Amino acid sequence: MKVKNIVLSTVAALGLFTIATTTANADTVTVKAGDTVAKIASEHQTTINAIEKANNLKNVNLIFVGDQLEVNGSTTATTATNTAAASTTATTNNTTSENTASTTSQNTTTTSTETTTSTTTNDSDSAAKAWIANQESGGSYTATNGQYIGKYQLSSSYLNGDYSAANQEKVADNYVASRYGSWSAAKAHWLANNWY
Repeated sequence: MKVKNIVLSTVAALGLFTIATTTANADTVTVKAGDTVAKIASEHQTTINAIEKANNLKNVNLIFVGDQLEVNGSTTATTATNTAAASTTATTNNTTSENTASTTSQNTTTTSTETTTSTTTNDSDSAAKAWIANQESGGSYTATNGQYIGKYQLSSSYLNGDYSAANQEKVADNYVASRYGSWSAAKAHWLANNWY
């Protein structure tokens, strides 16, 4: 358990370091094909609202390739929020680890290993799904970018005219399961190709 705490602390520290070094670089971004305001906000550790206000955008869902957007980077408050989130993650994982240790003393080692693996996979997939939604739309069910619609920026043909949150979740889960097998695999593909 001590090793896990050290790893989590290191990951949180590295995440904080990455945030600090990533956001110090850019004040203006040139919009590329496939960019959304949500994606740009996420990449530069700022918010959609901040970009909207800084650039006087009338419609945050309508930007064009070649547009120059002021992004201003992150503030101390954002960094503090990310630190709190990293701490929360570490605390949650420690609690899970303690619960798993308790389960091990009551059940067989095989059962505990299966439970831990299942929990880790589910947590990993949930985190990957949330990460993709944030990259694609900032988590907005109403975001649009050409033919791509909603939280997961799915083609309108996939959604078949039903843009409800429930349908977007269902279709996104089916799409990822059939194409990648898991949200974690979809995230790995996104990181390599900037799309999923």
